[in-house]
Amino acid sequence: MAFREINSKMVEATVVPGQRLFSQRGAMLAYRGEVSFTPNIQGGQGGIMSMIGRRVAGEATPLMSVEGSGTVLFGHGGHHVQVVHLTGDTLYVEADRLLAFEGTLQQGTMFMGSQGGVMGMVRGQVTGQGLFTTTLKGHGAVAVMAHGGVFELPITPQRPVHVDPQAYVAHHGDVRNKLSTALGWRDMVGRGSGEAFQLELSGSGTVYVQASEEKL
Repeated sequence: MAFREINSKMVEATVVPGQRLFSQRGAMLAYRGEVSFTPNIQGGQGGIMSMIGRRVAGEATPLMSVEGSGTVLFGHGGHHVQVVHLTGDTLYVEADRLLAFEGTLQQGTMFMGSQGGVMGMVRGQVTGQGLFTTTLKGHGAVAVMAHGGVFELPITPQRPVHVDPQAYVAHHGDVRNKLSTALGWRDMVGRGSGEAFQLELSGSGTVYVQASEEKL
């Protein structure tokens, strides 16, 4: 297990020779041992397409490649940290909510409109969330950040979950997303979340919701 939760705002990562971790720039709090930190614009196993996707999504800051032998403490901005363990499935997470992840995971980029249609595009324009969402696939652990704590909500075929787009952190499983509106277009002027927009997640899986709508 690469990550161990020290408290609600900090995780400890074990770094071993021959295996890499990736972290958000500025996330390292302290470390022990012979550990190196190098900017990495490709971001894991996603290669050049992952890099292009992150550039288009506006993520100009490169990830840091962490290698060597030792332990590293990760945290950022006093935000709550949640560790998610993947066993072959795909995690969809906003790029700015990624704290660190294991190099065994393949990183990619998904255009939200591909699942949400036109309304998926509206999500990025009106709510301030990106049109692109980072994907991490495979076997490994991911540490994500949120405001005020994270709550896991199960998604079942009989019970879809509706989430405020700005409270959304990540999701995984066989899940489809669709952004819907609860108000008319005139009522939505000046409103970016809450009653105006709802992100509907249906299928089978889990969605991670933060306790605050504050952006990272």
